[in-house]
Amino acid sequence: MKPIEISNFIFHANQSLSDFSTEEPGKFKSKKEAEEKLEKNNLILADLQEKLYADNRHGLLIILQAMDAAGKDGIIKHVMNNVNPQGCQVRSFKKPSSEELDHDYMWRCTKYLPERGNIAIFNRSYYEEVLVCRVHPELLKYQNLPVEHINTEKFWNERYQQMVNFEKYLVENGIHVLKFFLYISKEEQKKRFLERLENSEKNWKFSASDIEERKYWEKYMEAYELMLKNTSSEHASWYVIPADKKYFSRLLVSEIIINKLNSLNLRYPELSENEKYKIQEAIKILKNE
Repeated sequence: MKPIEISNFIFHANQSLSDFSTEEPGKFKSKKEAEEKLEKNNLILADLQEKLYADNRHGLLIILQAMDAAGKDGIIKHVMNNVNPQGCQVRSFKKPSSEELDHDYMWRCTKYLPERGNIAIFNRSYYEEVLVCRVHPELLKYQNLPVEHINTEKFWNERYQQMVNFEKYLVENGIHVLKFFLYISKEEQKKRFLERLENSEKNWKFSASDIEERKYWEKYMEAYELMLKNTSSEHASWYVIPADKKYFSRLLVSEIIINKLNSLNLRYPELSENEKYKIQEAIKILKNE
């Protein structure tokens, strides 16, 4: 099995979506080979998450963005299934409530940032503000913004910069940010929608709005490309994950998370001589009971 070159999936400002593929790049002989590698990665990730928790100096924010049916829920289920739930929280961000609309657009997300030692996963995020709101700018009227240049290039550029600055602030304070765009083809999305419709056990996953939003596919691709170009930074890069093959997208995400955690030089706390003495005394007491 050839190793996955993680850097090949980082989006740079001089690139476009056409430089990336929705297909797995032929790294595996079979689906089974990739799934076996993922199982091994899950065990490694569990150990790293325990060390992250014990170290208590860093936190990790994972952001998942994608078109419907690209596999965000599957990533969470299959990549994080060995992680201790005490140190990992998942939050989904859907249509904002009236309370959320009365705050700045970051408010509902900042409430769920990870503590030191923890992992937080955002299923969608504040990036919806430059995706769905860019495709449907009429939604901006509900935010009651006190600015006159709404839905102009200046407006969107300001939002991009706010997001970049926010993530820089997080990283400088020990909260590291991994951002994944699950890149699915329109054909594969159609296939998965039909599976949901034709399988009664999957009907619950389907929403009529999924079909409606599919009509705006090209506009969404334009919005995603602009988002990637303007918010993939040195401190918080976007990874474009080929999502047509679920087994590969899951494995690739796990590889990137492991790579990030390994880069943090995580370590278990070192005990003082006095603490070590107390442990030895405790051992003696228990053995002499």
